[in-house]
Amino acid sequence: MSSFNTISPEKLARLIGTPKCPLLIDVRTDEDFDDDPRLIPGSKRRSFETVADWSPELDGPSAVVICQKGLKLSHGVAAWLRHAGLSADSLEGGTQAWAEAGLPMVPADRIPPRDREGRTVWVTRSRPKIDRIACPWLIRRFVDRNAVFLFVPTSEVQGVAERFSATPFDIEGDDVFWSHRGELCTFDVMVEEFGLASVPLNRLTTIVRGADTARLDLAPEAPGLLAASLGLSRMYADDLAQLEAGLLLYDAFYRWSRDATDETHNWPSKKPGI
Repeated sequence: MSSFNTISPEKLARLIGTPKCPLLIDVRTDEDFDDDPRLIPGSKRRSFETVADWSPELDGPSAVVICQKGLKLSHGVAAWLRHAGLSADSLEGGTQAWAEAGLPMVPADRIPPRDREGRTVWVTRSRPKIDRIACPWLIRRFVDRNAVFLFVPTSEVQGVAERFSATPFDIEGDDVFWSHRGELCTFDVMVEEFGLASVPLNRLTTIVRGADTARLDLAPEAPGLLAASLGLSRMYADDLAQLEAGLLLYDAFYRWSRDATDETHNWPSKKPGI
């Protein structure tokens, strides 16, 4: 059981991937980080030494602070954040306990460079349908909650990537890292490369792959995702508005994949003669 002002790895793992996940702040020293250069999904590194400077800039009501062992650094920074008006806890056992529990961790070298405001910037083709909504959902929920997505004409993706220091995804090209590989769609690739494989995400990955690559037989839910995705694309002329609506769609599919796959809904049949 978690003690006062702490949260257990198991409880935090249930929050990650959902809209209610708190800010996750990794304050490990450079030496500790070099020992294991991976991040708890959705977390962002900050220096514990300058917490008084950056704490007023945080944009969430609550936070979980993470250090190597869940001791002085995370507790000290969490106390500073509470002083700044946030609800802040320390992760019990830190990254060591998280890793020992076998929970997913994101290799830091897979996360693209951030802009001056600390955001990753991505660019892809306009008029998204499936992969180009699923991938931003994955990034926002498990990698960078403040990620920026630029939707541009196909012919301009590479130029925009170069001029605006954006990372291209789901675009053809031998030099594009984040794209289809063989039978895998871009969502598959991101789940694998970001080290996010889990039972629910693997289940969702199969659904996305089936809907995105016209292999609707891969999962019985794939036709439903395809239909909903095409419907959203007709409802919204603005790609960013469609993305915001699509986030809710994938939130629902993820929660079903994680919590409700065994649940059925059958209208009760009437007894004979009633």
